[in-house]
Formats: sequence, structure tokens, C-alpha cells
Amino acid sequence: MNTLKTGILMAALFGLFMLIGRWLGGPNGLILGFMVALGTNFFAYWFSDKVALSMSGAQPLDEREAPELFRMVRRLSASAGIPMPALYVIPSPQPNAFATGRDPNHAAVAVTEGIVRALTPDELEGVIAHELAHVKHRDILISSIAATMAGAISLVAQMLQFRLMFGGMGRSDDEEGGGSNPLALLAGMILAPVAAMLIQMAISRAREFEADRGGAQISGRPLSLASALRKIERAAEIMPMNVNPAAAHMYIANPLGGDMLTGLAALFRTHPPTEERIARLEAMALGHVRV
Repeated sequence: MNTLKTGILMAALFGLFMLIGRWLGGPNGLILGFMVALGTNFFAYWFSDKVALSMSGAQPLDEREAPELFRMVRRLSASAGIPMPALYVIPSPQPNAFATGRDPNHAAVAVTEGIVRALTPDELEGVIAHELAHVKHRDILISSIAATMAGAISLVAQMLQFRLMFGGMGRSDDEEGGGSNPLALLAGMILAPVAAMLIQMAISRAREFEADRGGAQISGRPLSLASALRKIERAAEIMPMNVNPAAAHMYIANPLGGDMLTGLAALFRTHPPTEERIARLEAMALGHVRV
């Protein structure tokens, strides 16, 4: 079901790109939007991991620096049935982590310096298993494509703004595409990036529950992961990390400390509510329900 939902959401993001192209250039713009979306996906597939690691300031981690962590990741990777990913460290005191890459054979897991100090070995194992579940489910590619396309749509929205300022009145509303209507251009300029962000956030939230479930199965420690999530969220509220908001959804918990949202603002959560994630993990530990 989560895979189906993710496919629908990705199709919606793709369609949004084409709709913007239609606004800008009629049928020709529709085709252009389709081609740009394909190009964006191609870039995200091959280079999104490098972009994500660079944006976070992550550096390759040598096994001599953290032999216990390498042993843990090697053992959990074998349990998950995937190759061991490359390991990176992020110079931040906030405990957090994320996974990236295009497939299990080309994956990386990045952890902050603070996560080793803040978590117990069992809790750290739960976090690593969660990230390996993302790798196994290929969420890392889905989320990277979503983030890249959302960023591209924001750039297109800026093009709509320039057209509104300098060329929005150049054609009649009856011409193909209707892109000259200043109200339509204004609506597109405002709504396109918002819609892209909502789709991106929905994809991220849908995949986090599944990664929690998979991580708990890989490590066999759902309560350790629940405890880690509680600690990580508390630390993120106290010491937000300086990261690009477009990459916040990749972390196991929002590094910006902005997940205490309610009402309509909750639509912009990068992650499901931590208390709900913890409740599902606790229920899983009791054997009542699946996460």
C-alpha cells in the first residue's frame, strides 16, 4: 500500500511539472515540462546522493576512527540482506542520521558526531537499522527524486514570477495555454512550490512509518528505536541543525526542530508525529499490531 501511495504521489509531482509547462507555453510547454521532469529525474538518480552529502557537510568515515560502528553496520546490513553502505560523519552535535544513494549497491549512511555520544549502543543500532530499511526499500531514491523535483518546481515558479512582471500581458487569454492571464500566473507562482512541498512531505511521511517497521525487524529492537526517536526529537528542539530545509525530510527526525506543528500547519511536517511513531513501535514490541 505504501508503495502504491508513493507511486501516486510521484505521479502527482510529475503531473504538476507538466501543468506548469502548460501554463507557461501551452501544448509546447506541456511537452517541455515532461522533458524537464525526465531530466530532473535523471539528475536525481545519478547525483542526488552526492548533493545530499555535500549539503550536509558529511565526510567519509574511516573504519579506524569508528570500528564498533562499522561492525554494527556490517552486521545489520547482513541481517537486512543488503550490501554494507558507505559511512559518513556529519560535524554536528545534534544526534541525527540519514541514508542516501540510488540503490542498495550504491548507498551511504551519514550519522552526526552527536548521535554516538547521545544514544546507547542499542538505540544507535535501532537508528542504523531504520536507515538500512530505507536503503532496502529504495526510499533513498524516491525521496531524493522528490526533493530534486520540488526544488526544480520552485525554480520554475520564479520563471512564472518573471513572466508576470515582464511578459504576462503579452498575449490574450484566448491563446493556447492561457499562460498570459496574470491571475493564473500569480496563482501558479504561489501554489506550484506549495503543492510540490506538500507532495514531497507526504512521500517522506509515508515512508518513515515503513522504515520504522523495517528497522525494528532488522534490529529486533523496536523499543530501542522508539527511545532513540524520543531523544533525537528532544535534542533537535534544543539545538536545531543548520541544514538546507529541502534536505530536512531525509533525516530520521526533522533536524530543524520544526515537527511540533498542529492543525493546518501539520501538512508541512517533514516527518510523522514522533509520538505516533513511538506508539506504533511500542505496539509492535508487544506484538499487538504491525508498524
